[in-house]
Amino acid sequence: MVAVVLAELVLSGDLARPARLTVPDLLSRPQHRARVSFDCATSGVRRHRFTGPRLYDVLAAAEPAFDPARRKDRLRFLIAIAGADGHRTLLSWAEIDPEFADAPVLLAVAMDDAPLDRAGPQLVLPQDRCGARYVSGITAIRVDGGYGTGSRAGRSA
Repeated sequence: MVAVVLAELVLSGDLARPARLTVPDLLSRPQHRARVSFDCATSGVRRHRFTGPRLYDVLAAAEPAFDPARRKDRLRFLIAIAGADGHRTLLSWAEIDPEFADAPVLLAVAMDDAPLDRAGPQLVLPQDRCGARYVSGITAIRVDGGYGTGSRAGRSA
């Protein structure tokens, strides 16, 4: 019997509930669909159908360490996403927060109805005209309110 190795992504940073998640873990969350069309510099216009949970829902469940005593504290948080191939991108919390831009960013678990179990989830930004921020095979997502300094310095309102 051959064991199937599933890709895993690590949620870390300023979170009350850091986690390790696989595609089956992400499938247990509410699923959303997006039909996207984006321009790829190397291969032209691409069209795909993606399915997966919203990034906002996954990260909100991990309980980011927002300070409720500080007005608009969540606006200082950044989200760094890394893929298995070294591709990285950065989002702001305000981009995905329903009270601000409310971008429907997905952690896709299927592309064109094909599961991404072994490759790992893909970051999908339906609002982007260019596919450069689509990160395949996500291995890590870090939520950072202190910008990687390891200190609480610079956290003024």
